[in-house]
Amino acid sequence: MDRRKVCALMVLWAMAHLSSPGYGLRALRRTTGGRRGSAGLTGQDANGVPLRRSKRGWMWNQFFLLEEYTGTDMQYVGKLHSDSDRGDGSVRYVLTGEGAGSLFKIDENSGDIHATKRLDREEKAYYILHAKAVNRFTNEALEGQSEFIIKIHDINDNEPRFTKDLYMARVPEMSDIGTSVIQVTATDADDATYGNSARVVYSILEGQPYFSVDPETGLIKTALPGMDREVKENYQVVIQAKDMAGQMGGLSGTTTVSITLSDVNDNPPRFSKTLYEFRVPESIELGSVVGLIRAMDADIGENAEMDYRIIGSDGPGMFDVSTNRSTQEGVIVLRKPLDFERKRQYSLRVQVENVHINPRFFSVGPFRDEASIKIIVEDVDEPPVFERASYIMEVKEDAARNTIIGSVSASDPDDKNSLVRYSIDRRTDMDRVFNIHAGNGSVFIFRELDREENAWHNISVTATEFNNPRQISRVPVYIRVLDVNDNAPTFATNYETFVCENAKANQRIQTVSATDPDEPLGGHRFFFSLAQEAAGKANFSVRDNKDNTAWILTRRNSYNSLQKSVYHVPVVISDGEFPMQSSTNTLTIRVCTCDREGNMKLCNAEALTARAGLSTGALVAILLCVIILLMIVVLFAALRRQRKKEPLIISKEDVRDNVVSYNDEGGGEEDTQAFDIGTLRNPEAIEESKQRRDIVPETFYPPVRRPVLPPTRDNNGDVRDFINQRLQDNDSDPTAPPYDSLATYAYEGNGSVAESLSSLESVTTDGDQDYNYLSEWGPRFKKLADMYGGDDTYKKLW
Repeated sequence: MDRRKVCALMVLWAMAHLSSPGYGLRALRRTTGGRRGSAGLTGQDANGVPLRRSKRGWMWNQFFLLEEYTGTDMQYVGKLHSDSDRGDGSVRYVLTGEGAGSLFKIDENSGDIHATKRLDREEKAYYILHAKAVNRFTNEALEGQSEFIIKIHDINDNEPRFTKDLYMARVPEMSDIGTSVIQVTATDADDATYGNSARVVYSILEGQPYFSVDPETGLIKTALPGMDREVKENYQVVIQAKDMAGQMGGLSGTTTVSITLSDVNDNPPRFSKTLYEFRVPESIELGSVVGLIRAMDADIGENAEMDYRIIGSDGPGMFDVSTNRSTQEGVIVLRKPLDFERKRQYSLRVQVENVHINPRFFSVGPFRDEASIKIIVEDVDEPPVFERASYIMEVKEDAARNTIIGSVSASDPDDKNSLVRYSIDRRTDMDRVFNIHAGNGSVFIFRELDREENAWHNISVTATEFNNPRQISRVPVYIRVLDVNDNAPTFATNYETFVCENAKANQRIQTVSATDPDEPLGGHRFFFSLAQEAAGKANFSVRDNKDNTAWILTRRNSYNSLQKSVYHVPVVISDGEFPMQSSTNTLTIRVCTCDREGNMKLCNAEALTARAGLSTGALVAILLCVIILLMIVVLFAALRRQRKKEPLIISKEDVRDNVVSYNDEGGGEEDTQAFDIGTLRNPEAIEESKQRRDIVPETFYPPVRRPVLPPTRDNNGDVRDFINQRLQDNDSDPTAPPYDSLATYAYEGNGSVAESLSSLESVTTDGDQDYNYLSEWGPRFKKLADMYGGDDTYKKLW
């Protein structure tokens, strides 16, 4: 069987038989071999080879489909057809690829392709599919698989959209025409390669005549010259973008552009007044603000910054002006003190000028302004003024009391020239060493001076107006006390001098010097000598070295500490000032035992004890033994004293926690050995003194007793009063124990509600009593009932 090639032809029926503009079938022709004998011989070539006419077919590769189809039926795409299809149903058409089976369906018998849904080009612009024809029964491919593309044809279904809903822009005020402001951009989702659906044109809807927009680029520019920020600062411009090249029927979108005019320095500063007037008191402090001036500038920010300066004044250096950068005000400050009595008014000329000037606007005029300022000084009641800022006075320390050492002077600077009263601030002169004349300001001595105690005195003098005591001024006065030679020189220190027993004659044993609290102008000069009373029998001599020191020398060869262990050498020290001052100072010299090189070994008492055979260590040991013995004696005495106070009841626990019980039964009424009933009835019968029963008796104190009435038959005292009486006695008893104790009193008392059951009491009754009720009390009272409840004969036996 001859091989056959089958050509597949896809016919695209676009809407009404492909009559719509823009639709067509793009096909590529291919040559295929026909069936044997199917083509007639038409001629031969140059070589004599017969020529055959080939059968030609068509192969498609692209179709177009409208987007957003709104019909009720499925949209027809095209048709697959194979030469092998003889209409007997043996050929089955198969479609695969993007959207096959879901978006696109094929009739496997006829090869018709339909779109099942509305397609949107903006979601997907084209679909790639594959088509083939197979034998329905054997599933064998009759045609090779062919690829084709379905492109979605765009329609104008999207309006232009701006990249921002609101644009913000700034442009300097007074800009020239055509100054660029901002560029806006709109995009259209439609196909820009097909028709004018995505061709956008810009136009301005609001904002004319101030601004314009380029229709192609969307660039906004100024359209009006001289736009002044001080007149209008903000503008709202509405821009429209329309597709279809702006033709009628095109879709459009809008956006708003907020344009703000930025400030430039096109306005000079101006004073609101040509003359400013300020009043200040003459007492105002230096650096204080006299007044504020302000120039107005319509600009803002750095374009409104300005500087103030004084260009003229009748009081040079009196005032200064600076700029407050936060408020742009000129601050006038006082630099020199004011005096109403000297000058009562000042005139200033002040200029203000912009800091940042734009050369474009020089033609507007000078960016500066001037104003005059008048400053009026007001009179104030001022305190007195001293002639000097401070005073220094000198006085000798031996000056007598009431000696005038100097004076101060102050006056009232006001026109009234009030009198001044002087005084010393006693907080600066607590000891009242000085005083001052209240009228003329003379300072004089009030107490004796001592330069060595205080060389300088710093006091404060006050001046007060007579008419207004609240006006006070002060001045410091420094008083220097001049030195007078009134102190005698003395030893510079306490010398500890010794001489060796084996010392040689004329041997130096000490070098002494002197000190003097006085301060002579030429410096100190001291003279040393031995006192006259010791010169005749001196064991030592004094040699003046002429340099404010002296040597102490021995006058014999040896010294004996047993004969004399200590020598007192009187040394006279005098100064060279006038009047001369001198003093006698005693130098104590001990005699010591030394080695051959002259080094001290033992001195004074140590030497004596050494010769007696006792060393320092032995003395210390003896002293320690004596101290230990004393401590043992004191400790023994303390223990013995404590043992005397030891309680009779000894327990490991506190006696207050012990309850001692006795289970011995008493002998009843017949037992008179246990207690003395007479003593209970007669408290006065108690011994004059009693002892504590819990400790060993140490000292005796007379008991304090209060007289009480003894309970009798007619005057039967209450047991409560009796016990309270004993309680008070125990509380006031100095021999009472320092802890709780239990005192028991066996006094029964009289007047019981149940009356007495005692036979002793029964015999004292005047009449017979009926005791038959005792038989009703039970078996415990049977014996009593038999004794008292019987016949009268039995009763009388008792």
